Amino acid sequence: MTITTNATPETTHAPDTAPSSGKLLAYATGSVGMGVWVTVPGLLLLYFMTDVLAVTPWIAGFALLLPKVLDVIVHPWFGTVSDRQRAKYGHRRHMMWLGLFLTLALIGMFSVPASLSGVGAALWVGFFYVLGNLLFASFQVPYLTTPSDLNVGYYQRTRVMTYRMVVLTVGLLGAGVMAPALVKSGERGDYTMMAVYLSVVMLISGIVAITGIKRLGAYMPQEFTGQAHPGFVEGIRTSLADHNFRMLVLSYLFTGTVTHLFMAALPYYSAYVFDRVGLTAVFMAAFLVPALIASPLWLRANKRGLTKQKGLLISQSMFVIGSLALAAGSILGLAATVAIVLMMGVAFAGLQLFAFSMVPDVARAASADGSTAASYTGVWTATEATGTAIGPYVYSMVLAIGGFAASSGGQNVTQSSSAMTALVVGFTAVPALLMMVAMVFQRRYRLQP
Repeated sequence: MTITTNATPETTHAPDTAPSSGKLLAYATGSVGMGVWVTVPGLLLLYFMTDVLAVTPWIAGFALLLPKVLDVIVHPWFGTVSDRQRAKYGHRRHMMWLGLFLTLALIGMFSVPASLSGVGAALWVGFFYVLGNLLFASFQVPYLTTPSDLNVGYYQRTRVMTYRMVVLTVGLLGAGVMAPALVKSGERGDYTMMAVYLSVVMLISGIVAITGIKRLGAYMPQEFTGQAHPGFVEGIRTSLADHNFRMLVLSYLFTGTVTHLFMAALPYYSAYVFDRVGLTAVFMAAFLVPALIASPLWLRANKRGLTKQKGLLISQSMFVIGSLALAAGSILGLAATVAIVLMMGVAFAGLQLFAFSMVPDVARAASADGSTAASYTGVWTATEATGTAIGPYVYSMVLAIGGFAASSGGQNVTQSSSAMTALVVGFTAVPALLMMVAMVFQRRYRLQP
């Protein structure tokens, strides 16, 4: 069956045609705002709750985990809705406009009333985190489906994702450095102002991205052949029945858990191992600046014959080595620790670039016209969101087991030796083990160019 959209007909380019850099850059700009949302809650929210709002680690971890449970359902459902909108209108931009209200959720999450602390503060944060995740999904799912919609070849999809990854890294870097710097005093009001400033950035980047996707319309086929919009359950079943996609998803579940555990644990590592919470911004810069440089280098390696799967496995191995090396950070000193984090930043670029560029490859292999692409993307983003939640939760549980003591802003608390051990083990050995599990699944991926 052929379904023709009611979109304005445009000339569709051949698969080997390369979209201009300007169009790709406009599209990629949306990743700045996405980087802010991924970085700020992932980096600061757990620490904000335990060391500013006096929320015990296990309650804080649960407050961060529970909103993400909804994502397992919401993201695939949004994928189905996005596929239907693509079939009806010829584009997916309607949902993205709704996602711009994510800015309000970010502000609300870090604007906890002074009268609230402990459980009450956790409930406040949890509510806005749920709202934010819903709005983020409405933007993220159609946004990340765009490379699958484009009528381009294997290497060009990697090129599209390289633009996105470079810009995403800029967003991660900016937020990762600015956010800790803006809240270094530890006062609640500073967290609120930080959220306001970064929300403006998110809003602007989202508007530019929507405009950029519209400009890429000539590279998107205007007709679907076959089932254009499978149902919610069918979309999940179809995507997860795909062996290559299933292995990729399982691998990224553990990879995403590790990278978000790293970000959530970094403020603790800075504050308690090096006794300088301000080092959080330094470590984030050391982590993300190499990622910014490494993404084009990984792309060049891919063009010269390095397969995406092999590149991903190399990146995962580098992250394992780096995680274990960080256990000796207090002995090696600050300079050596920064060097280790720099290497992990190179690995992070490969983890993101290769994994995300493999998703449209799998989706295209399953449906050449991209008619079910968002069903794949919905499951993928649900997996990403789950890793985003599990990472901080795993670390909070390790802290709780070690007896980590929560505190309010400005309060000095001496942690027990068991708490300090848990803090380091949770940041080093645990993520190394989880990343090795990711590698086991990744080795079972079979799709080749």
